[in-house]
Amino acid sequence: MRIAWMGKKTPFCGNVTYSREITNLLTLKGYEIIFLHFSQLVYPELKEINDLFLPCSYKSQIYSIPTINASQILINGLRLIKPQIVHASLTLSPLDFLLPEICKKMNIPLIATFHPPFSIRSVKGIANKQLIMYKLYAPFLSQYDYIVIFSELQRNLLIKLGIPKRKILIIPNGVDSNKYIPSISPVNSRGKTQCTFVYQGRISMEKNLSALLEAWKLSAMGLRAKLVIMGTGPLAKKLISQYNSLEGVLWIGSVVNERRRIEVLRKSNVFILPSFIEGLSLSLLEAMSCGLACLATDAGADADLLDYETGIVLDPYNVTEELKILLPLLNMHNQFRQLLSIKSRKRIEEDYALARNILILDLIYKNINL
Repeated sequence: MRIAWMGKKTPFCGNVTYSREITNLLTLKGYEIIFLHFSQLVYPELKEINDLFLPCSYKSQIYSIPTINASQILINGLRLIKPQIVHASLTLSPLDFLLPEICKKMNIPLIATFHPPFSIRSVKGIANKQLIMYKLYAPFLSQYDYIVIFSELQRNLLIKLGIPKRKILIIPNGVDSNKYIPSISPVNSRGKTQCTFVYQGRISMEKNLSALLEAWKLSAMGLRAKLVIMGTGPLAKKLISQYNSLEGVLWIGSVVNERRRIEVLRKSNVFILPSFIEGLSLSLLEAMSCGLACLATDAGADADLLDYETGIVLDPYNVTEELKILLPLLNMHNQFRQLLSIKSRKRIEEDYALARNILILDLIYKNINL
């Protein structure tokens, strides 16, 4: 079966990881994947024989702006490749809103994976902006044949916005638990540091990284541990100038190479995600699969991951105060970290292995035209 997959390959973000992992495994199951993605280059380098490029004037981690002729190029491309299904990993660009009409005219079933972050807490500031995004997309999502989402909370939100319940499919994000594996021996200390904490994600307002860094500084954690920051974003320059290696904070930038990223995680002990809003964080899944003790806010569906005492759930609006207590505690108590580590790994193996995700998608694809 031929699938036209609309997703992202650059710049690096969770959607890039999701699209890569899913399409690679679908290919192994025998699907022919034609990957449609945006490029700002007039003649982009053809890295994959099954790539179809859509021209854009702007591209970022969050959104792309297609050129005027992009929709016609998309239509011509679909006519050429004749897919049995179009699957779009949203949000991508304003073309998201045209896809239902295009696919309906061409009689091609259309599936969306819809993973924008959200918050179930009071809708103010950043959370309110994301709710606007959901409201904007809802009328168009209703025209897709199916919408793949990651949690019951997200389904309830979409139903409130008028999307038919029968079209919504809950398939949580997954991680390759055979690739993201714990360190062979638990890491207790390295050099003069007792514990390595790590953050992986975009360095932007909604990720609330400044609250973590403030707690780190107020707790004088740099004297006894180190904090590795993996990622980039609009606030990176400002925060790097305020927190540096003298305080035990190591900025390593965006790590695109997957092996290197896994290596960083496996050499760490504790993962922290202090976000105001989230979807179902792939970074959190990767850290749990690598056996790290994990802390995350209850934004989006991350709290679902850390239930059953598999981790520590933070209040996104009280992160600094809570971490001032938890950072020293986790640094000192290795046995507590190891307990959370074991539970994290077990949770992934039981409920969030990527293989399960692929099995469900396989069933959907095979039954969509029946």
